[in-house]
Amino acid sequence: MAANFSSVPILDFALVSDPARKPEFILQLRHALINVGFLYLKNPPVARKDIDALIDYIPRLFALPQQAKDSIRMANSPHFLGYSKLGAEFTKGKTDYREQFDFATPHETQWRPGAPEYLRLWGPSQWPDEDQLPGFKDTMERYLAQVQSLSYDFSRLLAEAFSLAPDALAHFYDSDEFMQHRGKVVKYPANDGSLSDQGVGPHYDAGFLTFLLQASAHPGLQVQNLSGEWIDAPPIPGTFVVNIGKALEFATQGLARATSHRVLSPPIGSTPRYSVPFFQNISLNARLVDEVLEFPPEVLKLKELRGEAAATDSVNFTEFDREPSGKVNLIGRVKSHPDVAERHYPDLFKQIFPQGLPAQVSAY
Repeated sequence: MAANFSSVPILDFALVSDPARKPEFILQLRHALINVGFLYLKNPPVARKDIDALIDYIPRLFALPQQAKDSIRMANSPHFLGYSKLGAEFTKGKTDYREQFDFATPHETQWRPGAPEYLRLWGPSQWPDEDQLPGFKDTMERYLAQVQSLSYDFSRLLAEAFSLAPDALAHFYDSDEFMQHRGKVVKYPANDGSLSDQGVGPHYDAGFLTFLLQASAHPGLQVQNLSGEWIDAPPIPGTFVVNIGKALEFATQGLARATSHRVLSPPIGSTPRYSVPFFQNISLNARLVDEVLEFPPEVLKLKELRGEAAATDSVNFTEFDREPSGKVNLIGRVKSHPDVAERHYPDLFKQIFPQGLPAQVSAY
């Protein structure tokens, strides 16, 4: 019988700076990584004034004229960065009822003709016109930089939780100038009764770690426990929700657990739900099948004690056993944004969609 969970644990980052209590945090983190795959992180080291400023911008970002939003639509970008209108993304063959902007940390694309196509996945963001939303770009980039720093600190804590050296995961990342991490600003409008309640369908995240700011008081995030039940993860002020991505699960041979999750739309008559996920990437060239981490027997035993999870509703990012990280991520983006892929990755688009752009796709 698998170990199970009925709620998402809350960890206090303030314990990390207290030598007497840091071991307590590490043990809590080990439990969350192995048995849950999700946690709330209280007191994250990100300036509250920047979080509040970003939250203040979000309704104004989505209130921009449609023409302004369309001018930075994702279809313009081979990096899958920019604006996606309501209903433009798909998960498991159903429309995701959300509107969103994808931004990323600053990066100049490393792709050149003849290089692997997946290197085009990273590159400059598209930003709203500064005159229409003054200060937003600076605020968003300042926020992303702080969460990026937190994500690297957290990776070192994660290594400690597995009884590895603090830098045991460092070789999965390139130097800063060759790395890019992605963020989204997402609006889930209230269900209008014409579609399902799928804000975003069941899925895994691709990279190592995701840090989610639930930027309004609406519930909707749910995580799937080991017996397949959906557990609510409602907003808790002053926290991030942190979850494990499929790359980290693969790199740790399943010791860290990627957990299936979804978002339900706010009910009819509600105000919109807003959220800001940050996706920590690893090197585009990393081949996880070639990287073997050696864990102490007592840590590996914890995986056995957890047991096997029941079948989940998520099946994405299964190619890490044969493809570099960049190719796995590119396949995921092509499947969930076929209109972008048709324009910028025509060969891969034809492989995945030989009949052309579908009216509905079986995606993530």
